[in-house]
Amino acid sequence: MVGQILFIALTLAAVALFSYNLRKVIRNIRLGRASNRSDQPEKRLMTMFKVAFGQTKMFFRPIPALLHLVVYVGFVIINIEVLEIMIDGIFGTHRIFGGLGSLYNALIGSFELLALGVWAGCAIFLIRRNVIRLKRFTGVEMTSWPKSDANAILISEILLMTAFLIMNAADAKLQLLGSSHYITAGAFPVSQYLQVLLPDTETALIAVERACWWFHIIGIFAFLNYLPYSKHFHILFAFPNTYFSNLEPKGEFNNMKSVTNEVKAMLDPSYTPEEAEAGRFGAKDINDLSWVNLMNAYTCTECGRCTSVCPANITGKLLSPRKIMMDTRDRMEEVGRNIDKTGKGFDDGKSLIDTHISREEIWACTSCNACTQACPINIDPLAIITELRRYAVMEESQSPASINTMLSNIENNGAPWKYSPADRLNWASES
Repeated sequence: MVGQILFIALTLAAVALFSYNLRKVIRNIRLGRASNRSDQPEKRLMTMFKVAFGQTKMFFRPIPALLHLVVYVGFVIINIEVLEIMIDGIFGTHRIFGGLGSLYNALIGSFELLALGVWAGCAIFLIRRNVIRLKRFTGVEMTSWPKSDANAILISEILLMTAFLIMNAADAKLQLLGSSHYITAGAFPVSQYLQVLLPDTETALIAVERACWWFHIIGIFAFLNYLPYSKHFHILFAFPNTYFSNLEPKGEFNNMKSVTNEVKAMLDPSYTPEEAEAGRFGAKDINDLSWVNLMNAYTCTECGRCTSVCPANITGKLLSPRKIMMDTRDRMEEVGRNIDKTGKGFDDGKSLIDTHISREEIWACTSCNACTQACPINIDPLAIITELRRYAVMEESQSPASINTMLSNIENNGAPWKYSPADRLNWASES
């Protein structure tokens, strides 16, 4: 009974803490401007199933894609057993679904094979990050925290799978000993080989099995509450992020209604302006971005695929699309903490542009959309870069000299070049 009470209290505390942190994250995302992404629901659902569930964009790199699929599917399916653990923990039973017979045996056997796959996949990912040290896992933004965050999750998954297999090995050995409470149920194709490492006495085996059982469930609760602080939030946010992703042609710019009204009024004095939301041009801080941009930042996996294909980054420029997303998330968290301390309306004198993202970074972007195309969960760094540029040009009139020259040429010559329109066909004249 003491164990059941402790388990229920632990479960309620874990769920309450996760709900509290999740509400904070949602609050932070809602700091962004409104954006209508409710159109084409069928297409959005298909995009979510293909990209989030099917992980189709991962397979541009087939080896890590297969490893990720094994880890993802294995971890999710193995945690179906958490349902049984929850029921056993609440009611004091043991293997409550054991009465399913051969079906239960098949399930436990498949869980063990998947657990082995998850263990191996995580070990390979650790080697790739810390031994081989792939280039896309490095960069100025990959400080000690992002590196340790990734390693902590991989090590945690290895420990959880190890505990699961040792728990089953001890359980199977207790079944063979005919220990009370340990009913004969399950198949153990992997953990049967671990039995030789375990003690032979019933008391010691029960201690090992219970220790692993508690470690497994506490580890899952800890993992759940670590997610809001980790890049692994994409485990949950990948689905809404892909559902609400941009369905328009990649790189298509959205005209601001306020600007469109001015232009149309200049061309047609009889034009009646459409209703437009008041506000600054572009984005200076996170509250000027849309809620979709902010959700993108929380969903970023920090995998580096965007940065690895960015032509500006490849040629040595300061821009890293991954850093843009990480900086946006950091600023959002900073603003959220300010709200927690002082309430809304507090100005800390900082902003997304300049404080977190430099002018050099945003103007290094070629707007090629390689980053958006490469992202496995449809994150759009270019949308944030574009809004920061729009603010710099339209609010501050600050842009690089080369862009000012181009804009001046367009105004005077109707083209980006300095030549007069009358001279455009000179190249075709006979010499």
